[in-house]
Amino acid sequence: MKRAVSNLVGAVIEAWQEVRIHKTRVMLSLIGVAVAVCAITTVVGLGAVAQQATVEQSERSGGRAASLFLSASMNDGTTPPGMPEIWRTALERYQIDYASRVVNASQTVQFADGAVPVQTLGIDPPYGTMHRITLEEGAWFTEADTARLAPALLVNSIFYDRLGRPDLRTHPTTTLVGERTTTAVVTGVYAALSYETEPAMYMLADALTAISPVVADLNVQFGPPSYELWVPVDVSEPLITALQRDVQGALGADAFVQVNRQDFAAFQDGDPYLSLKLTVGAIAGLVLLLGALGLVNIALVTLKQRIREIGIRRSFGATAGRVFFAVMMESVVATVVAGIVGVIGAVLIVKSPFVGDFISQGQVTDFPPFPVEAAILGLVCATVVGALAGLIPALVAVRVKVIDAIRY
Repeated sequence: MKRAVSNLVGAVIEAWQEVRIHKTRVMLSLIGVAVAVCAITTVVGLGAVAQQATVEQSERSGGRAASLFLSASMNDGTTPPGMPEIWRTALERYQIDYASRVVNASQTVQFADGAVPVQTLGIDPPYGTMHRITLEEGAWFTEADTARLAPALLVNSIFYDRLGRPDLRTHPTTTLVGERTTTAVVTGVYAALSYETEPAMYMLADALTAISPVVADLNVQFGPPSYELWVPVDVSEPLITALQRDVQGALGADAFVQVNRQDFAAFQDGDPYLSLKLTVGAIAGLVLLLGALGLVNIALVTLKQRIREIGIRRSFGATAGRVFFAVMMESVVATVVAGIVGVIGAVLIVKSPFVGDFISQGQVTDFPPFPVEAAILGLVCATVVGALAGLIPALVAVRVKVIDAIRY
């Protein structure tokens, strides 16, 4: 074992010395290999960032995996009586920490240029974590906000612009116009989606029902409240069945109850960027092949100049296996070095703020680290190319006859 390790280390050092001697020729052929490895590694790395952006964007709309959606209504479309108590009982029974009511409504807000109906979503504090909502300014709802006399509002950037973008540290207020005119405090601002053109806001569900008799009577403009839960994926299917059974049993046959998953993972199979990765990977593979051919040509030309050297080694007892391994290792060592350079270049590209912002489009909050599998893939590709490129010269070197080599 010790002798084998010693031979391996000696072969690597010898190969590196040969690479240094012929560094100009080798460097020209390795440029293509380094570029190809950089391309392959970069594609895998950027794919991870793009995939994370897609996941986070999907989670903002449909919730994290696994998000369950529960809706209940009577046959006439009204909200079943006693549903809040049934909901709380279910959360306690199944020990669910992340859950939220979702109440769709519209509140009239008094701006400087007039009163405008604003789409309003009444939710509970866990909703922000469940939907990965990030704020440009301020802070998300906390349990302390439930005790406010003036309800807290989280508004989109369009709403905030119409207010004149006041400093949130001054606790800016706005007036909610209705049967019960209420002064509310703006505590946070979130970015409006690309398709949004009108003001929108979040309120705590309890605050919304407290200030709006229409909502409190459960005759909400957009239908009865719905309920969302974020649970582990492995228990989601049994929990869907259990919730359906429990809520339907509590409400009776006159109610319609539906429980299902709504997160992206329930509907997506495979990698959406697979075709792009395969296309760029194929192009990078072609570049790797061209680099390998260049290495073969350089190695064969160099080998002709070393025929006498190989013959002298064989005459002093070097085995065919040792000669084969030494010649092949020259290509392998060279391509591994090129692979390391390519991987470093890929890391710099993927971690570049400009490239990251361009790929993520501002949708990534948990920016993924550079994937280790991308670096491993690049080094493996470089090693395989080196082994293939060194195979033909190594076979030629083994077939050299000692007497002919010495006379060369």
